[in-house]
Parts: sequence; structure tokens; C-alpha cells
Amino acid sequence: MGKIMMTATERRKEAAGRVRAAEDAVARLRDGLAGVGVKLPSLQIDPVSCAGDEPTPLVDLGRCSIETALRLSAQLEAKAAHDS
Repeated sequence: MGKIMMTATERRKEAAGRVRAAEDAVARLRDGLAGVGVKLPSLQIDPVSCAGDEPTPLVDLGRCSIETALRLSAQLEAKAAHDS
């Protein structure tokens, strides 16, 4: 079977959906981290990954201080210990 061709409008809608999904992922991650006392100040969608006709958004976790990295690792370690 051949690949079904999408119209330009359909491609734009699909691309917008991917960007919205990435925005949702960033918001959920930000809220989840805040719930355990961790803030990643540079958390965002990578703008370059959203460029072009068919964007493939990436979530950029960014940089953080040593203290933030330690808080995040403590939360991950606690979750891993709880789950095992």
C-alpha cells in the first residue's frame, strides 16, 4: 500500500499537535517537579526543534544549580527505593 498524502493544512495541524503535546509535557513536568520541591529554571521546549515545516519538539531540561541537581537526585532515589 502507498503512503497517504496529507494536505498542507493537515500537516500544519499535526505539527501544531506535536508542539501542544510538548507544551503539555513541559507543564506537567514543571508541576510534578514543583510538587517535590524541585525547580528547573531553564525547563522549556527547545525552540530550534520546533522550526521548519514538520517540527519534532524536544523538551530542554536546561541547566540547574548543584543544589537543584542534588534535590532532584534525592527525589529520584527516594522514588526508586519506594518502588523496589
